[in-house]
Amino acid sequence: MSRISIQFTRFSAFYSPLIATISGGFLKSEGLDPIHSIAPPGRSAIAALIDGSADVVQSALSQGFTALEANEQPPAVHFAQINEMDGFFITGRGPEPSFDWNRLVGKQVLVDHGGQPLAMFRYACHQMNVAYDTIEAIDAGDSASMESRFRDGDGDYIHLQGPVPQQLEKDGAGSIVASVGSAIGHCGFSSLAATREWLASDVASAFMRAYRQARDYVNHTPAAEIAAAEAAYFPGIDVDVLASTIGQYQELGCWTPHVEITRAAYEVTLDVFSHAGLIHKRHPFEAVCVTPPATD
Repeated sequence: MSRISIQFTRFSAFYSPLIATISGGFLKSEGLDPIHSIAPPGRSAIAALIDGSADVVQSALSQGFTALEANEQPPAVHFAQINEMDGFFITGRGPEPSFDWNRLVGKQVLVDHGGQPLAMFRYACHQMNVAYDTIEAIDAGDSASMESRFRDGDGDYIHLQGPVPQQLEKDGAGSIVASVGSAIGHCGFSSLAATREWLASDVASAFMRAYRQARDYVNHTPAAEIAAAEAAYFPGIDVDVLASTIGQYQELGCWTPHVEITRAAYEVTLDVFSHAGLIHKRHPFEAVCVTPPATD
């Protein structure tokens, strides 16, 4: 078997299309022996591509903007989508069946201050006609620190990816009241990235065959079955919570059937980052994205 190294920027049920290439055995069926890792704090997964310790990484289209804003060529390209929608949820202290985003005004919200999550949250507020500056957005650190503080009573709401919000809900520590993805709609959120050189290899073609199968699998397999296969990757998360999370992502339509990064989704991502003041021009699609490797 050929070894393939995959690195995640973050690891959550939101990235099930990529996790399933491993947990569902699709890579092994293509003759690939996978190892996976999570990028350490403060280090981009793209760095693992550059130093050769990873072949393919879970990243985001916005990663390419950083180099382009410095008038440099991105060291990697994005060749397939993982999620075509934001996967963060807003969780409150109790059920709010008639929740409106205006309820965040004047409230303390533990907001994920990572570059893309924060930009998307700000854009969702804009889409919902809520001025971001009217919210007391708290930077509580990484996801684990955010969760801990919320469980300890800090904040009125919290902004996190699944399955943590679903686990909070099961534990009676909060209730999901809104989806950021629903507020924004389809966009280029998370993607697969690699070097152009690796994408020309036979291993890349084999990976792409496995990824297409895994993506079809997560869209057409009962959430409970996917959760059972992934459970070992999520210690501390109840299997029924994991299944609920995967089911919600299926229902939201985060994992659209096509693997290609579309120009329409890319343009929305440009809108998001322009609104946040993180880019100063609309960078061309071809500078960031390429078509997936051929699988013939």
